[in-house]
Amino acid sequence: MGLLLKKPDDEPGAAWPAVVIGLFVAFGGVLFGYDTGTISGILGMEYWVREFSGGYTDADGQPAISSGDESLIVSILSLGTFLGALTAAPVADYFGRRMGLILSTAIIFNLGVILQTASTSQPLFIAGRFWAGYGVGLISAQIPLYQSETAPKWIRGTVVGAYQLSITIGLFLAAIVNNATKNRDDTGSYRIPVALQFLWSIILVGGLLFLPDTPRFHIKKGRHEAAAKALARIRRLPVDHPGLVEELAEVRANHDFEMSLGKGTYADCFKGTVGKRLMTGCALQALQQLSGRAGFENPFTIQVITNCVNVVSTLPGLYLVEKLGRRNLLLLGSCGMAACQFIVAITGTVAGTTDLAAQRAAIAFVCIYIYFFASTWGPVAWVVTGELFPLKVRAKALSMTTATNWLLNFAIAYSTPYMVDEEHANLQSKVFFVWGSFCLLSIGFVWALIYETKALTLEQVDELYELVDKAWQSKKFRPKVNFRESVAEEGQRGMSLRQMSIAQERRRSQAGVEGGEKGFRGEERS
Repeated sequence: MGLLLKKPDDEPGAAWPAVVIGLFVAFGGVLFGYDTGTISGILGMEYWVREFSGGYTDADGQPAISSGDESLIVSILSLGTFLGALTAAPVADYFGRRMGLILSTAIIFNLGVILQTASTSQPLFIAGRFWAGYGVGLISAQIPLYQSETAPKWIRGTVVGAYQLSITIGLFLAAIVNNATKNRDDTGSYRIPVALQFLWSIILVGGLLFLPDTPRFHIKKGRHEAAAKALARIRRLPVDHPGLVEELAEVRANHDFEMSLGKGTYADCFKGTVGKRLMTGCALQALQQLSGRAGFENPFTIQVITNCVNVVSTLPGLYLVEKLGRRNLLLLGSCGMAACQFIVAITGTVAGTTDLAAQRAAIAFVCIYIYFFASTWGPVAWVVTGELFPLKVRAKALSMTTATNWLLNFAIAYSTPYMVDEEHANLQSKVFFVWGSFCLLSIGFVWALIYETKALTLEQVDELYELVDKAWQSKKFRPKVNFRESVAEEGQRGMSLRQMSIAQERRRSQAGVEGGEKGFRGEERS
C-alpha cells in the first residue's frame, strides 16, 4: 500500500527504511492473532480433551472439559493481556521501545509457550496461558508505540494499520494449523500449534536486534546524539543534514515545552487535553470491541472463509486511512457496520434460524460487516490511539487504551454466550440489535470526539488539541506553532500553546512572511 501513496516532495531523506521498519514490527501482530486464535481449536481436539479433562466426564460418560475449567482456560489469557498492557508503559519507558519488545517477546511470551508445550495437565497449561497472555499484552501496547514514533507522518496511518493486518493473518494461520493437527492422537495435536509460536517470536526478536530504537525515546531520555543517529538510520541522511536537524530540534523543543507543564506522571494522563485524549482513546478501543462479533463458531470451512475475508478486507483500509483520513474512514465504517448488524438482526428475528434464504442472507451480511470492520475500525483504532498522546505520557496513555481493548474483549467474550443461549437471555439473532446499537453510538462518538490527525507530526497533534475545541473543525486546522522559535524567544517562554500561536502569527505578519515559514505551516490537508 505504501507504493500507492506518494512521498511529499518536501519530506527529507528516504521513506522506505522507516516504512519497512514499521511494517516489520507489525509482524508482532501475528503473535497476537495466532495466540488468541489457537486456543479455540485446541479446546475441540479429542486427544487434548481426553488428556486434560482431569477425570471429568459429560452426560454420556465421555471425557470432557467442565464449563468452569474451559472458562478459566479461555479467560486467563485475557487477564494476562490486560495486566501486560498496563505494564507495557514502565517497560517501554525504562528499557526503550525496541528492547522492551525484545524482552517481552523473548522472555515473557516464550515462557508462556514453553509452559503450554510442556504441559500434560491443566495447571501448567493454564499457567502457560497466563504468561503467554501477559507477553501478548506487553507486545500489543508497544508495537503501535514503536511504529508511530518512527513512521513518517504522510504514511503513519498505513504503517500502524498494518498491525491489524498482521493480527488477522495470525488468526488465519491459527485456523490452518489447528485443522492440520486436530485429528492427531498424540501430544503433537496441541504441541505443534503451540510450539510453532517460537518461530514467530524468533522472527520478531531476530529482526529487532538489528533495528534502532525510536528517536523520540532517545529525546525523552535526553540522549540527543543517539536520537540523531537513530533518525539518520531511519531517514538515510547524515546526522548534520539540515532537514534532520530541524526535525529533531522541533521534537526536542515540543518535549521540553510539554515537560514544563508536567513531569509525565500517571496523574498527568488525566489532566487538560491529555485527559480528553485518554478518554477518547479508551472509548475508541472499547467501541472497537463493542461493534460486535461475526457470530460463527462452527465448522472450520466457515472460519477459513471469514478469516480470508478479514485479511483481504484490511488491505483497502491501509490505503484509505491516508486518502480519506481517520474521521471519514471511521464514520464510513460505523455506518456500514450498523446497517449490516441491523439487517442480520431483523432477518434472523423475522425469518428465524431454520429458513435457508434467511441463513444465506445473514451469512452474506456478516461477511459484509467483517469487510467494513476490517477496513475501518480494525486498523484505524490502533492508528488513532498511537497518534493521540504527547511524548512524556505516550507509553502510559497508550498502555491504558490497549488495556481497555483487552478488558472489553474479555467482557464481551464472557457475556455473549449468556446473552445468546436459550437457558439464559435467549436473544439469539436479537443480539445483533445490541451490536448495531453500539455501531450507531460510534457514529456520534466519532463525529463529536475524533480529531483528524492525518498528515500531522505527533508534535503537531498536541497543537491541534490545544487550539481546536471541536473535533468536527479539526480538518481545517493548519499547524502554526514553531516550538524552536518559542525556545529562542525569551518572551514566549511560559506561554500556553494558544498564546504562543497568536504571538508567533503576529510576529510573522509583522515580518511580512505571513503564510508560514518553511516546514511549519504543514502541507494542505484534505
